[in-house]
Amino acid sequence: MLNKRLTLCLFVAIILVILSGCSNESENGNKQADSYMTEEADRKITEESKEGEATTESTEDASIENSENKTEQQTPNEQNPSTRKIIYTANLEIEVNSYEKALKNIQKKVEVYQGYIVESTMFEEEENKGTSGFITVRVPQEKFREFIQLVEDGSKNVLSSSISGQDVTEEYVDLESRLRSKQVVEERLLSYMKKAEKTEDLLAISKDLASVQEEIDQIKGRMKYLENKSELATITIHMTENNLTISGEDLNTWDKTKQQLLKSLNWLLTAVSGFIIFFVGNLPIILVTVSIAVIVLIVIRKFSKSNKDNS
Repeated sequence: MLNKRLTLCLFVAIILVILSGCSNESENGNKQADSYMTEEADRKITEESKEGEATTESTEDASIENSENKTEQQTPNEQNPSTRKIIYTANLEIEVNSYEKALKNIQKKVEVYQGYIVESTMFEEEENKGTSGFITVRVPQEKFREFIQLVEDGSKNVLSSSISGQDVTEEYVDLESRLRSKQVVEERLLSYMKKAEKTEDLLAISKDLASVQEEIDQIKGRMKYLENKSELATITIHMTENNLTISGEDLNTWDKTKQQLLKSLNWLLTAVSGFIIFFVGNLPIILVTVSIAVIVLIVIRKFSKSNKDNS
């Protein structure tokens, strides 16, 4: 009886061990399957994200290339004339009756045309007793030729006039294209910076971003310079005062003759006065010199006379 019970217990224990081993194997299998599925899902997500980024980059690059091609295909000659960028400069050399009056008139015209004065210089000429100088102004391009015409009409004589224009439309269009490209790169780097997790990646992206932003600032600065130069024309006006006229009132021949006669008499009186001053001032020396000369002459005559008598 006792043997039967031991045999039954042993049999039950063996069955329990076998069942526990099967359950462990099934659990391990399930865990391995779950981990494999998780890794496979992560791999697929990573691949899909990379493909999405590559597709986005290719789309952005294609849009950049299309915009650049469109910009290149639209040459400056095909653009609207109103959008062209031309830098106008002019140099005028004029004669005026009054420098101060002409300068004030030019300053008033500049204010009316909503321009401004860049530089103004004036100097006196000692020989001609006149005034000359120059003034550099900037006026809106649409009033450029009208302003020049007003200055020429208000002058006494136009000695020289030159106008030049520099077309910078092509350079401006190229700068616009470069700016758009750099801004796309800037946006892309900013998006990369948000996704970066490593410090090394952040430093590298920050360096590239700073370089791109510096280039963007330089391009914008050049564009503003070209815009300002093309919107406002530069005019330099050289002025010389010339108020001499050939008229009866200004000629005054009789008055000039009297002035010349007075100058001659004054010179003569000055010479006589100088001679008198010299003679009176040196009279003692003159008297002594004359006395010595008279004595010498008397001695010479007596000596010559005595020689004649002895002979």
